[in-house]
Amino acid sequence: MDRYTLKAQPLSAEAFEPYGDVIETSDYCTHFEINKGSCVRYHDLATIDVAEQMGRPIVSLFQALPMPDEFSIKVMERHLLASQAFIPLNGQRYLVIVGEAGDFDPAGLKAFVAEASQGVNYARGTWHHYCLPLGRESNFLVIDRGGKGDNCDEVDIADDTEYRVQL
Repeated sequence: MDRYTLKAQPLSAEAFEPYGDVIETSDYCTHFEINKGSCVRYHDLATIDVAEQMGRPIVSLFQALPMPDEFSIKVMERHLLASQAFIPLNGQRYLVIVGEAGDFDPAGLKAFVAEASQGVNYARGTWHHYCLPLGRESNFLVIDRGGKGDNCDEVDIADDTEYRVQL
């Protein structure tokens, strides 16, 4: 049996850069005052990449059940035609599990704990797990691709492979 331990680290733009963008209000982001100083705009936070094969951006809401205490990674997915952005709406932290684009590498997965104020934008081809809220059900605003073409590639994790995630 193959066993891997994923030590979840805090999500940061620098650590997440190989996988996509962190969407947040921080000094790391370009920001400036607008509306006569009554608002700060955090500008151009993610590379939304959906134009392949005449795709178009779509906005959806995902309602995700919380991650159970005992959790096994059984499937990972990637989107070869587009990026996919997730922005939490319920003030919940969540777990992000990713692997670099290319051939799936079971030993190359990374885990991050995203704060309620942080979204993620998975770059095209980045392996990722579906939504994993911590604590309770959570809603996510999702920006991804609509249009023709198969944009979801999944890989099943072998039954003899086990991942442990340490928060």
